[in-house]
Amino acid sequence: MNNRKWRLVSRLFAIAVIAGSFVPVAGAAENGSDKAPNFVVILVDDLGYMDVGANNPKCFYETPNIDQLAKSGMRFTDGYAANPVCSPTRYSLMTGKYPTRVQATNFFSGKRGGKFNPAPLNNKMPLDEITIAQALNDKGYATFFAGKWHLGSSEEYYPQNRGFDVNIGGYSRGGPYSGKKYFAPFENPQIKVESPEGDHLPARLARETASFIHANRDKPFLAYLAFYSVHTPLMGRPDLVEKYKKKAAAIAGEEFANEEQIIGDSPRKVRILQKHAVYAAMVEAMDQAVGTVLQQLEDSGVADNTVVLLTSDNGGLSTSEGSPTSNLPLRGGKGWVYEGGIREPWIVRYPGVTKAGSECAEPICSIDLFPTIAATAGITVDHDIDGIDIRPALKGETLNRKSLFWHYPHYSNQGGIPGGAIREGDFKLVERYEDGRVHLYNLASDIGETNDLAAEMPQRVKQMRDRLHAWYQSVDAQFLQEKSDRVPWKPEYLR
Repeated sequence: MNNRKWRLVSRLFAIAVIAGSFVPVAGAAENGSDKAPNFVVILVDDLGYMDVGANNPKCFYETPNIDQLAKSGMRFTDGYAANPVCSPTRYSLMTGKYPTRVQATNFFSGKRGGKFNPAPLNNKMPLDEITIAQALNDKGYATFFAGKWHLGSSEEYYPQNRGFDVNIGGYSRGGPYSGKKYFAPFENPQIKVESPEGDHLPARLARETASFIHANRDKPFLAYLAFYSVHTPLMGRPDLVEKYKKKAAAIAGEEFANEEQIIGDSPRKVRILQKHAVYAAMVEAMDQAVGTVLQQLEDSGVADNTVVLLTSDNGGLSTSEGSPTSNLPLRGGKGWVYEGGIREPWIVRYPGVTKAGSECAEPICSIDLFPTIAATAGITVDHDIDGIDIRPALKGETLNRKSLFWHYPHYSNQGGIPGGAIREGDFKLVERYEDGRVHLYNLASDIGETNDLAAEMPQRVKQMRDRLHAWYQSVDAQFLQEKSDRVPWKPEYLR
């Protein structure tokens, strides 16, 4: 058998091994309303799992509106992003697919090198992808996007050409880097009407979202608010910065640790104490903007027929670029496949379905947004996706999924190493792409991923690694490239 045929057979076998990862979905609204349900998706950039009070009672930052959303809906303790950096996760939220399928495995366009060259990177969401906005738009929904897009470099890739009727502020940039950044004038080419001098970006985006909700209160809608906050540049409202400077002054303790105690490889500073006043101001201002949107749902009389979902695109920034937050007890942060880089705030309020103040430990991921919204809207998805409809979990039931996968064949700006991971039940296996080393953790007893069980449980390591490698094949995963005379590790099927 020639090599090409062998690779084809291997990929078909891999698909069989992880059968069930691609699923068609269909369904209808379950909240008893005769009207089609509305959807509000709130995506906060770089917000860590421990950055909200609902997940962290000792949180330094004040998030009363997000906390209230959790009290009125369901909080997921084991919710994930599909990737430890932004653009890949944003792709997965839009499409329901793992970003590895289209080699969108780093932020657009991140090409940082290290010991080896990174894997090839596709830095555009392909134009033939079906987004959740397109699916809902075809169903008669009004669709709105505000904030950070970061899924393509030219206008044909922007929200207004990917199923959204309205786009306020979404284009190629990964942060508010023009004008006065978080304060007007924004000089954002997709904000056609400039704000008054000094207007705050999260407040502007929330007002635009609220206006859309009010204008479309008599028809089904999707409002997708993707904050630029709390991404760098670190800039806060002066009143809030001053508030948190005073609050921080009363907090004692070491702010940073030797990275070797937390991460395990080359030296890197890691924040271990939350007390960054500017970042705190950014978090609270974002939370206030969330409150603006939630209040508009009430004022427009549509709260009882609107599904609200809030999450983030990757973990909190703890190891670079100012290291503004601590993710402890989670290990690492943005740019790492450890829990601090991929475990996210996930809150869902589905009136008539989610129980107020409920908590769910079922693992979910950003790939699940598309199929869940589609099923709730009664849309049959007749193309292949990776995510699943999580409505059973919203009703307190279990989900029928064996594994979740991650693939990050890059060197992150935050110091993260190239690697992959698989989670099954309480166990998580991490594989390093430079040398092929693997580590096994029991997240139920070791959320900080400090106790490596690989040597003690070789059979479990083999089984999970085999399934991870089968998944690599099924999604045509790309790996590190040679650099000079050095050859990186590759899975056995590629050798």
